[in-house]
Amino acid sequence: MKSLIAVLPNRPGIYQFLDNTNKIIYIGKAKNLKKRVSSYFSKSHEHRKTVLLVRNIVDIKHMVVETEQDALLLENNLIKKYQPRYNIRLKDDKSYPWICVKNEPFPRVFKTRNLVKDGSKYFGPYTSIYTVRTLLELFKSEYKLRTCNYQLSRDNIASRKFKVCLEYHIGNCYGPCEGFYPEEKYNEGINDIINILKGNVSGVVSHLEGMMEKMSEKLDFEEALKIKEKYDSLKRYQSRSTVVSPNITDVDVFSIEEDEKFAFINYLKIIKGAIIQTFTLEIKKSLDESSKDLLLAGIVDIRQKIFSNAREILVPYKLDDVLDEVKFVIPKRGEKKSLLELSQRNAKYYRLEKDKQTFLKNPKVREERILNTIQKDLQLSDPPKRIECFDNSNLQGSYPVAACVVFVNGKPYKKDYRHFNIKTVEGPNDYASMEEVVYRRYKRQIEEGNELPQLVVIDGGKGQLSSAVLALDKLNLRGKITIIGIAKRLEEIYFPGDSVPIYINKNSETLKVIQYLRDEAHRFGITFHRNKRSGDFVTSELNSIAGIGEKTAQKLLNDFKSVKHIKGLEKKLLVESVGKAKAEIVYQYFHK
Repeated sequence: MKSLIAVLPNRPGIYQFLDNTNKIIYIGKAKNLKKRVSSYFSKSHEHRKTVLLVRNIVDIKHMVVETEQDALLLENNLIKKYQPRYNIRLKDDKSYPWICVKNEPFPRVFKTRNLVKDGSKYFGPYTSIYTVRTLLELFKSEYKLRTCNYQLSRDNIASRKFKVCLEYHIGNCYGPCEGFYPEEKYNEGINDIINILKGNVSGVVSHLEGMMEKMSEKLDFEEALKIKEKYDSLKRYQSRSTVVSPNITDVDVFSIEEDEKFAFINYLKIIKGAIIQTFTLEIKKSLDESSKDLLLAGIVDIRQKIFSNAREILVPYKLDDVLDEVKFVIPKRGEKKSLLELSQRNAKYYRLEKDKQTFLKNPKVREERILNTIQKDLQLSDPPKRIECFDNSNLQGSYPVAACVVFVNGKPYKKDYRHFNIKTVEGPNDYASMEEVVYRRYKRQIEEGNELPQLVVIDGGKGQLSSAVLALDKLNLRGKITIIGIAKRLEEIYFPGDSVPIYINKNSETLKVIQYLRDEAHRFGITFHRNKRSGDFVTSELNSIAGIGEKTAQKLLNDFKSVKHIKGLEKKLLVESVGKAKAEIVYQYFHK
């Protein structure tokens, strides 16, 4: 392998890894071929698929190109052609409709899901079939395009090979098949349609305004009326576009949303201050690709498919300027920042909708995926079907309480949530409180023969985790239950006996479930703490009266609403509420 690497140049290009069957298993791009390919063999890899890739490499081929952009475009095209096993997979666009302007005399304009490389122009893909139908209806009614598939060459028209059909007789076609309409005039309409599909609606509207004036000057009011009908239709279509700002001209906007297996690249096309198109590309991950690499791959793929003159691209973070005459911009404020946020919301909604559809089709698939992901990330022996999380709450050492929340199959199981009053610990001691609560929880679970969790999460760092481990040791549960701690500052995950935390990918479902557990435990604990605290503050003065218990104090509060009101009551009203003896004690206390 060293001999293959030695001959690689220090130039931009693409490289291909081949296996023992001479099949391409990976294609990559590089600013420096020698450095990039050498990195695969000179360092250890954490990602299992990368290790397998390197193990299967038998031969290396490369191709030198002039610029980094050439490498990027060539890589994208070769990945689509060969579909290597270890490369990302771009979702096939056959499920989305395109509008085709056919490369032929008197071009037809129609909807299609198949892109044929015959010189025709394709616009899309459109995520809404309603948009496609609206556009085609507009073109058909205003430009009288032919719908037949005749070969309308000049020779065929001159020899009168074809006859006009019903579409001509009902006024939907100008009859070019019999030479009733000149090709130049027909192509003017096609140029208008292409401009509309490119987003240049305002240019076509201005052109029609000029034509109306000319027809009016010639007193050709009938033709002027036909042009006005087209003008009105286009103005209505233009008004349906989302106007962002007249100050923003031609801009492309790209953002990314990810989960464990997929990346979703959202694209907004802005022409003359209006959003005229939006599209989300789905990419299946293969190796441990970075967000920047995935986003750049998505930008290249979408810009190859969708006509775009934009020289400015809005992105969420810095990318290398590898596209000629294109500037990547990270907006910090204003309308462009709002556009990027809109794109990010679209990408997020697309991912959530995809998750929802998957869940509706088969709820068990999502549950199993989440549990398997947690098992893999935390290196557990079994999927954690039952997870329990503990959190302490106190106010400067007073009113110490704790909460335990339970998740079953990755979802809250509120029936098994539990509150704890701290009984054996005095003062603000989170470590001792955590040890007491964990010990009490699992001592009772063992005594009652209840199910134990596969995973316990402690809200806190190394100190709280060590205290919880002491409780498990006392119960001989160490090794039978996996226990971890999560520190709030940087979301570090601690394991017992290991001072170095692990950091889980921010997009990982594992971290999201653990954060959900932690937040739910905090919410449940703090609610209990507030209720206890407020209750104690209200009843504290009544409870401090010798001879008055909690039930009597509560009865008085229920009847008279406040301690302040009770202080001013006549004795007979107190007697009616709690009896003669208790009333005497309360009355004497407040009237010393």
